[in-house]
Formats: sequence, structure tokens, C-alpha cells
Amino acid sequence: MSNLNARVKVRIPAAELARRIGELAAEINRDYARSERLVVVAILKGSVLFLADLVRQLTVPVEIDFCQAASYGQGQEPGEVHFKKDVDLPLRGADVLLVEDIVDSGWTVRALLDLLRNRRPKSLRLCTLLDKAEARVVEVPIDYCGFRIPREFVVGYGLDWGERYRQLPYIGVVESPSEENP
Repeated sequence: MSNLNARVKVRIPAAELARRIGELAAEINRDYARSERLVVVAILKGSVLFLADLVRQLTVPVEIDFCQAASYGQGQEPGEVHFKKDVDLPLRGADVLLVEDIVDSGWTVRALLDLLRNRRPKSLRLCTLLDKAEARVVEVPIDYCGFRIPREFVVGYGLDWGERYRQLPYIGVVESPSEENP
């Protein structure tokens, strides 16, 4: 990609992210107040910053695990999900909260929810920072949603373009992308 140093326009400022994540944490604390075992499973790599800020505000005891999957890439058919890392913790009988950075087509999240459901958790819910519903191809149940955004390519706060821009403290849109799409 020839233009990885393009300007990024702020869409969701850091302060707004922090405020909304606090609200999500309050909802999760309320909903899981009586949980005997809550396992928070974050989808790598993009959700790591969101996960860190979210779990630091949880007052209920949690266990944290990670998984990694992708539904895009060269040579893949739409909806074909490639699993790169499975969870390590046993999930049977646990309340499981899947944490994602962005739900767009829904393919990856749907496949991960199906995989985790087969582990026989007591409950399984989805928390996403961003919901790009206009891009949805398959429906997925979103229990906790930070922000609904239009169909545009966003970066920052864990989201990348060619593995760059993840470190930005806000969600932004690349203003002058190269001819090559991310």
C-alpha cells in the first residue's frame, strides 16, 4: 500500500469512546452480577484495546481468553472463516461474553458464536464496539453495542489498515486512501 501515512479524520473521539465503554461496562456488571463464572473472549487482534478498557471497568469477576479468525483474505470465498487461534479455557457451564471490535458482514462473528455455542456455555452474548449494520450479510445477535456506524472503512482504537493505525486513541476514517483498497 503506497499511502499508509494518509490523514485520518476523527469519527469517534477518545473521550466519547471512554464514556460509552463505561456505559457498556455498567450494563455488563448489572447483567452478570449473579454470574458464577464469566469468561470474556476477545477476538484478536482488533478488539484488544476495547477489551482492556472494558474489563478494567468490570466489577464482576472475569476470566479472559482470546480467539482469532478471519473471513476475508486472498483466495477465500465470502463467508469462508479461517480459524487461527481457539480459546484455551473450558467454557462448559460458564457465562461467555464474546468481545469484538466491529461487526460488519457478520460472517466471522456468526462462525465464532456457533463454535462457542458448541462448547455448551451457560449463556453466550456478544459485545461489539462498532456495528456496521449496512454491511451485514448474515444476521448476528448483538447484545451490547458501543456505536452504530455507516458503511465506511474505519481505523484506530485497535482497527487497522495494513496492520497500521491500531494505536490511534480514536476511531477515524482515512481521508486520502491510495488506489489500493485496504
